[in-house]
Amino acid sequence: MKWKKFTVKTITDAEDIIISTLYDIGLEGAQIEDKVPLTPLEKEQMFVDILPDGPEDDGIAYLSFFVEDSAENPVDSDEMTAKIKQELDGLRNFMDVGEGSVMVSETEDIDWINNWKQFFHQFYIDDLLVIPSWEEVKPEDKDKKILHIDPGTAFGTGMHETTQLCIRQLKKHITPKTRLLDVGTGSGILAIVSLMYGIESAVGTDLDPCAVEAVRENMKANNIAPERFEMMIGNLITDKAVQDKVGYGQYDIVVANILADVLVPLTPVIVNQLKPGGVYITSGIIDNKEQVVRDAVEQAGLEVIAVTYQGEWVSVTARKRG
Repeated sequence: MKWKKFTVKTITDAEDIIISTLYDIGLEGAQIEDKVPLTPLEKEQMFVDILPDGPEDDGIAYLSFFVEDSAENPVDSDEMTAKIKQELDGLRNFMDVGEGSVMVSETEDIDWINNWKQFFHQFYIDDLLVIPSWEEVKPEDKDKKILHIDPGTAFGTGMHETTQLCIRQLKKHITPKTRLLDVGTGSGILAIVSLMYGIESAVGTDLDPCAVEAVRENMKANNIAPERFEMMIGNLITDKAVQDKVGYGQYDIVVANILADVLVPLTPVIVNQLKPGGVYITSGIIDNKEQVVRDAVEQAGLEVIAVTYQGEWVSVTARKRG
C-alpha cells in the first residue's frame, strides 16, 4: 500500500490551528516533529523520567499528513498541495504560520488506522466516556454515557479542546425537545452526543461529502436511529438553496465548531435558522480571535451569555433575543 506524505514547515505556535484547518480538507492523523521539550505530564505518560538533552527549541515545526494513494483513488499531489497552500494563505490573514512550505514524498506499508491504536485510548469528557472500538468498557463504566468513535474513520474524536468546550455548553442547554443544527458537523460527534443526552432531533451540514459516511458510521456505532439525524452537504453561508433546505426559525440550538474566519460570515446567516430565544454555541476560536467573534455575534443582534476557555481555545455562547 502506498501513501503520499504532505509535510508542512511551520512554527510550533501554529501547530494546533493548522492541524484543525487541514482536517477540514480531508487530511488526518498529523505527525508532529518539533523541538519543544516534553512537559512533566508527557514524560509520565511516556514512562520516561530522564531524557537525554535535545537540541534547543527553535520554534520550527514540521507537520506531516498521509493520504492513501491507490490505483482506484489516485492522489493528485499538485491539487492537494494547492489546497494546503490555499488554507495556509487564509490563516496568514490573522496569524503567523511561518514559512508554510509544502513538501511531498511517497512511502509504503503504513498501517495508519492500526498505528493510531498506539496513541488513542479511552478518555472522559466529564461524565462522558469516549472509547475506540478496540478497547473494552470496564465493568465500572457499564452504566455511563459512552461515545464509541474511532480515529482515522472520522473528522474528529472529541479529544480536541474545541470539541470538549462545545459538548460542555451543549449539555447546559439541551432539553428533550431540542432541535439542533450542527454546522460543519464533520464526524457528527456534537450532534450524536446531543442525541445520546436525549434531544429530539438534529440536522448536520458540511462542505465535505465524506462527512456523510463518517456520520453514518458513527450513528451506527452509537445506536442512533437514522430518522433522528439528517445530513446535508453544502455551503450554508452562501447557498440559498441549502439555507432553505435547512429551514428558518426552527432550531433551539445551533452549534458551530469552526474557525473564527468562518464564524464571522456564518453568524449573521445563522440567526435566521434560530428560534427566538435559541442558543448559538461556537468554538474553534483561537484565543486572540475571541473579540472578533464576540463582535460578530453582537452585531448580528445576539446576546453573549457565556465565554469559556480550554488551553488556547475559546467558546462563545449567545442567545437570540425573543
